[in-house]
Amino acid sequence: MHANTLVQSLRLGLRVLCSLLLASAAAYAQQGVTPRQILIGQNISLEGGKNEYGTAVLDGINAYLQEANASGGVHGRAIVLKTLDDDSKTGRAEANARKLIEEDKVFILFGSIEGGPTNAVMKVTNELKVPFFGPMAGSPTLRRPHQPLVFPVRTEHRDEFRVLLDYARLTGGKRIAFFRSDTEVGRQHLENFRLVCEELGLQMALDLPFKSDVSDEQIAAMAARLRAEKIDAVVNHGTAGIYEKLIRQTRALGATTQFFGVNSGSTQLARRLGELAHGMVFAQVVPSPWQRQTDVTREYQKVFGRYKPEAGYSYGSLEGYLTAKALVMALQLAGPHPTRESFVQGLYKAGSLELSGLQARFEPGNHRGLKLADLSIYRYEKDDKRFRH
Repeated sequence: MHANTLVQSLRLGLRVLCSLLLASAAAYAQQGVTPRQILIGQNISLEGGKNEYGTAVLDGINAYLQEANASGGVHGRAIVLKTLDDDSKTGRAEANARKLIEEDKVFILFGSIEGGPTNAVMKVTNELKVPFFGPMAGSPTLRRPHQPLVFPVRTEHRDEFRVLLDYARLTGGKRIAFFRSDTEVGRQHLENFRLVCEELGLQMALDLPFKSDVSDEQIAAMAARLRAEKIDAVVNHGTAGIYEKLIRQTRALGATTQFFGVNSGSTQLARRLGELAHGMVFAQVVPSPWQRQTDVTREYQKVFGRYKPEAGYSYGSLEGYLTAKALVMALQLAGPHPTRESFVQGLYKAGSLELSGLQARFEPGNHRGLKLADLSIYRYEKDDKRFRH
């Protein structure tokens, strides 16, 4: 071969090689995505380990992600979770979300809990145009008005209020109180709560808002009002620790008011109350983690027992496990060269995620997620402290 021809061939080969390398680099140029991993950002309320519900949720998430990575991850990439603790503070949640996106360069955000911090994360993801998948809060703002970049998996608290209030009606309750956080999200929950009471013919007799720094004296005054106004049932939306104080104070006064609650922290609250929790009714957004009657529960018990053998089953860890499973499926739908746009479009193209017998739907204009709100009643016995359906 002539020397000039050889040089030209080498130059052509180098140009082709450079083009291929540039194309390959472009394929992985999406923030948070490398040939070997996908970096997911998470802000969650752990309070340095004091938030038992948040810790349980994170245990479930990590158990599923460990299992997924042991099976090859997503299109050959490991899923790496970068988690920051918001300490149940809205301002810190917003700062964490900005740090995860702007400094840590995560692909998407995932899996907050608690309404206030979750809404703070949503504010940032909407501003920076980053998908927010699997927020584990029941705030109405995550769906109304429609949020194109927010994909809740669990159902919202309004559906939980409905099943709880319907149970109160069927068991003879008429005068209902709502114990809720004194925040914008809490006021939106109050509006939904009033509407459901009207639909079911119940009297919304007492609104009990509280601040995060509510004193024991203020809680004692609320307990006295519950007894004086002959409230049949109380439904809680707010911090489980504060609700525990209200229940203890009310029971100390001898009131027979029934106490109901949404799923968040139900296992942990019942365990702390012990015998005082006997007969409490909770709404749940996942099946019972103890019973082996569903495919997802059997799968959860097997995997969770493998990676978290020291932790007991709980609704929180099952919700974390299920939401992480949905995340991995959504990442698979984004394709071998994922972008934030392909992440969203993959969900829309599929229309739903089949989660071991449960179906989470995501369509343009309607990110419904799961439509599951069930009831559990806590049974206290010395040798068998658990929920039953």
